[in-house]
Amino acid sequence: MKITRLEHAKKVSGLYVIIDPELLPGKDPLRITHQALHGGVTAIQLRDKLSDQSLQVDMARKMLALCENHNAVLIINDSPYVAVEAQAHGLHLGQNDCSISTARSILSENQFIGTSNATLQEAISSEQQGADYIAVGALFPTNSKGATRPVSLSLLSEIKKTVHVPVVGIGGISHANVYLLKDSKIDGICVIGAVCHTDNPEDSSRKLLKTFQDV
Repeated sequence: MKITRLEHAKKVSGLYVIIDPELLPGKDPLRITHQALHGGVTAIQLRDKLSDQSLQVDMARKMLALCENHNAVLIINDSPYVAVEAQAHGLHLGQNDCSISTARSILSENQFIGTSNATLQEAISSEQQGADYIAVGALFPTNSKGATRPVSLSLLSEIKKTVHVPVVGIGGISHANVYLLKDSKIDGICVIGAVCHTDNPEDSSRKLLKTFQDV
């Protein structure tokens, strides 16, 4: 029986890790993906702003195999064409990327879409346009992405109460501050550095996920 995109999107919960080769000099993205999945990560996003499309597709297919071996989902950042060619589970769009309707016209019916949001109106609009999950941030200062817009924890909670799709927090989340999200009731957290920039991504994933689930 074919799994629907909404069923896939439900795995965007717990711990969601972005793999960006540009931010991993000297490190193997596939190795980090494998270790993170062993640590309990249920969603991996490939964010590659530099490589040619063919190289992105090749990397995505390898990541997809790892994700499917761990009952996790693979999400492609920005490009619906890479998502389709690699047969990834989902696509993530920023506010300045192509529209949800354009992406939906390219994706297959079982591929889900998530969006980045920094205001309540953006989150509401994303859901109305068909987003299957909402990422909210930046919650804390971060060096992983430039020109981020800050989002308060109270706004995060308000968005979670307002929309009806999974909500994940993003931006500067770490072992030191994840406990601050306990009152927001969000479905998951999305990180880069807290997992990818550590000596042991598997152990870091496991500990971060446990802390998030315990708050």
